[in-house]
Amino acid sequence: MSTPNHIKMLFLGTFLVLIAGLNFSCMNGGSDDVPVAVGNEDVDDDVTEEEEITSKLPEINLNNWKVTLPIGKPDEVKPPEILDYATNETLKPFFYNDSINGALVFYTYPGASTANSSYSRTELRELINPNDGGKTNWTFAQGGHMKGTLSMDEISKDNNGNYHRTIIMQIHGRLTDGQRDLIGQKDNNAPPMLKIYWTGGKVRVKTKVLKDLNASGTDILKTDSWGDDAGHTFSEYVGFEKFTLEVKVESGRMEVILNGNESVVYNDIHIQKWSVFENYFKAGNYLVSLDANAFSRVKYYDLEISH
Repeated sequence: MSTPNHIKMLFLGTFLVLIAGLNFSCMNGGSDDVPVAVGNEDVDDDVTEEEEITSKLPEINLNNWKVTLPIGKPDEVKPPEILDYATNETLKPFFYNDSINGALVFYTYPGASTANSSYSRTELRELINPNDGGKTNWTFAQGGHMKGTLSMDEISKDNNGNYHRTIIMQIHGRLTDGQRDLIGQKDNNAPPMLKIYWTGGKVRVKTKVLKDLNASGTDILKTDSWGDDAGHTFSEYVGFEKFTLEVKVESGRMEVILNGNESVVYNDIHIQKWSVFENYFKAGNYLVSLDANAFSRVKYYDLEISH
């Protein structure tokens, strides 16, 4: 029995449609590879995560700072040379960018030290006037403000398994030329009124106190007239995480603030007596250890000062 013509035509049409669909699929690599419309957010799917990373720079203006290094006598780098620290061969091992996290890294170890210390440092020293060698400084009556965001990146341990300490901020005293000559001292060094330590994952503050409150105007200028206070350790554990420190100074008053939450204020007779000195800010990594294998690496993300 023969198949009716209209049935034959139906089979033929179906066959031709199937053949056409198969050819289209083959030309496009199979149905799973047929392009589909995507939004703009999908256009760069082939860009790797590494390719999307952009370099970040720390928010630190170095025009009014010089840096002391743990090498040389020790070596110092001042403006304008410090501004090119990324390409400065002397600075590169100790003072360099972490461009992933946007930080300036301070690396140090026991090495060269300054005349009035046994310890080494990679540390910034404030220069109000970069052209006069640090002779222009400030008093508590003039006031000052320093604020920085930083973290301990890595630090060695002693033989007992305890982390070494490092000083991360300071207010250092300075004698005027007249005061220096008055007490017969060979340089302009005066005691540091403020030292802020990273110690065991916490922030500890040390200040100076006058041993004899009745000391004469001449004796008060001498370093050995001043001793250390008992110190203050903030309760918050910062560990190796990022934290913010703020130092506020005005006549007869000094305040240190951690992360905007905890604060310690000094406004006693010792701060009032301190008014005879000039001062300058310091920030960085001043390692308090002479152990042969000691080292520390501190990161600063931002740092600002004002008066």
